[in-house]
Amino acid sequence: MKTFYSVLLCTLITAITYGQEQKKTIKDTTTQTSTKLNEVIVTGNLKTDPVLTVVSNKYDEKIVQPKNVADLFNNINGFSVIKRGNYAIDPSFRGAQYEQLNIQYDGGTKAMHACPNRMDPITTHIIPEEISKIEIIKGPYTVRYGATFGGIINLVTQKPDYEDHGLHGKVSGGYESNGNSLVNLVQLQYIKDKYDIVANAGYRDFGNYEDGDGTEIPSSFRSTDYGLKIGYNFSDDQRLQAHWTQSFGRDVLHAALPMDTEYDDSSIISLDYSLDAIGKTVKSLTAKAYYSYVDHLMTNYNRPSFMMMEAASGVDAITAGGKIEINWKPSEKINVFSGLDALHIARDGNRTRLVKIMNGNALPSPMEFNDKVWQDSYISDLGVYTEAKYSISSKTIFTAGIRYDNVTSDIQDPEDDFAAMYDLEKRTEHNVSGTVSIKNRVSDKFTLEAAYGRGVRSANMIERFINHFTVGQDPYEYIGNPDLEAEVNNQFEIGFKGYEPLKNGFNSFKYETSFYYSFFENYIVGIVDESLTRKFNPMLEPSNPKVFRNLEEAYKTGFEAMAQVDFLDHYFLKTEFSYVYAKNKDLSESLPLTPPFTTRFVMGFEKDKFWANIQYNLTSKQDHISESYGETETDGYQTLDIRLGLKPIKNITLGFAVINALDEAYNNHLNFSFTNQEDFGSTPITEPGRNFSAFLQYKF
Repeated sequence: MKTFYSVLLCTLITAITYGQEQKKTIKDTTTQTSTKLNEVIVTGNLKTDPVLTVVSNKYDEKIVQPKNVADLFNNINGFSVIKRGNYAIDPSFRGAQYEQLNIQYDGGTKAMHACPNRMDPITTHIIPEEISKIEIIKGPYTVRYGATFGGIINLVTQKPDYEDHGLHGKVSGGYESNGNSLVNLVQLQYIKDKYDIVANAGYRDFGNYEDGDGTEIPSSFRSTDYGLKIGYNFSDDQRLQAHWTQSFGRDVLHAALPMDTEYDDSSIISLDYSLDAIGKTVKSLTAKAYYSYVDHLMTNYNRPSFMMMEAASGVDAITAGGKIEINWKPSEKINVFSGLDALHIARDGNRTRLVKIMNGNALPSPMEFNDKVWQDSYISDLGVYTEAKYSISSKTIFTAGIRYDNVTSDIQDPEDDFAAMYDLEKRTEHNVSGTVSIKNRVSDKFTLEAAYGRGVRSANMIERFINHFTVGQDPYEYIGNPDLEAEVNNQFEIGFKGYEPLKNGFNSFKYETSFYYSFFENYIVGIVDESLTRKFNPMLEPSNPKVFRNLEEAYKTGFEAMAQVDFLDHYFLKTEFSYVYAKNKDLSESLPLTPPFTTRFVMGFEKDKFWANIQYNLTSKQDHISESYGETETDGYQTLDIRLGLKPIKNITLGFAVINALDEAYNNHLNFSFTNQEDFGSTPITEPGRNFSAFLQYKF
């Protein structure tokens, strides 16, 4: 990593000097435009955008409620969420989750979780109200944004209005009835020609919610966040930007995990540089460096198990990385992006157990044990790539990319029993991934896209190094395997979208669909090993742990579809469908965490100062399950959501919503089950019942 940052620093210095020299020769003959950094990956440009992409709603414009993290993904077609409470929520896309998805924000910054139970995914370290949109690349169809297996999610934070100089800002606040939850956000920005400063701070206080049957679900949490973004423009085409954020989670209850979070503190700093209009062949250079640190403490102090054993686990995670990319055009029809990127993840921490009762008998003096959670492990990935776009015609773009990743992993403080299982030496893997695709704008009304991507993902730290910890949806202890082969996703996809103008009160008909098929190599799952026995609480069942292994035969297929009719100028009717079918042929069952078939019907009205919609959600029964993962069949359910927003006066926006208006009692198939909770059995956690919310924002 030191070598990478040295190269990055030298490149930045050279680029600044070179850029200033270039301006002397090309400034007078080239039309200049202000560079505002490549924080987004989807720009609406046929010649530069990746294929098969989706851009979600602009959340900062369509304010309807104080958003929980789940609300950022719940209404994006093809997405589900994996829920362990109201805080520890992971997005799932087409049945891909965790490190199978390349989740980042502002074009590359990452922050990895410290907790082995994923109490603190990256989505908990960003203020939801600060997200302006979410960009999704549906598969491994680009090599430019790090190693990608199942797709890319780019969370784009709000940008200042560079045309509005001086001091401006906004103040917002919201309330949710189900849980008496409050959110607040203050943002200030000061814009000048040469520099700009944006500062924000937010506070969130969520209480326990009630499900549709009136049962209170332990899910409360508090979090305080702030951020500072400073940018400096050396010229119209050269910019340097620094971004610093901190987040402080407190007293977080996790209904479906064995412990709660006492505190979860994260710090993230990133540095972005861009140089545009360099010359005739080399067009631009961008560079990014970032560092994040997560400090996490979890305990069972408020759980039933505390009477028998007092447990506290303090863990930390460091994520560091960066990227250098050059955009060059060897000819008018060929546009090439070449770069180098790096990612380093290091984790450590221990669990302290004070055992008070052993084998059913109270001990005269509690016994203390210390367990190594992460065993002082790290994974480093140094990648190099080239992606070229060839303009076959003004309407047809062919893209091909190849990527090489050098992945190094090591465990530096192993437990004795883990060291006895494996030959623990520093390991290096060589992964090659690539993609080819074509995008054809057949007409102004119809676009056709087809792609193949080979995405390669080396095993994550849980899969490599966890040692007898319960980290799955089931009650099994899991053991890592440092010898795992990298997962490979060979994904084929074809999609099309278009619109047709209509008459007689109907404005237009819009449609979009994608069909995909993936076959996997070395798919990683936990499999029961009957030759091994449970390490902690040996009297409990199941007595045999699971060990992460590679599967030989597995595949996934599915589709998303959308159709929308706009009528009477301001009204619309939209429907969306998504379906995933996954098969673990080795065990003759589904792959775990496969979402059911979902359908949405939305009818809405939109004008500049007022908009409203009503959304009817149908989720089918899921009986295609992974029994080896502890899944059970899930009933289908139907919910109704009502949202509206208005701008009564200039600079004021109001949002109102009724979520789950029918007060349905249900649980999503991907929800984890209640764990170590008094008065709750081992059943999936239920979702909130009827919830009224209101949100107010004032801009100045």
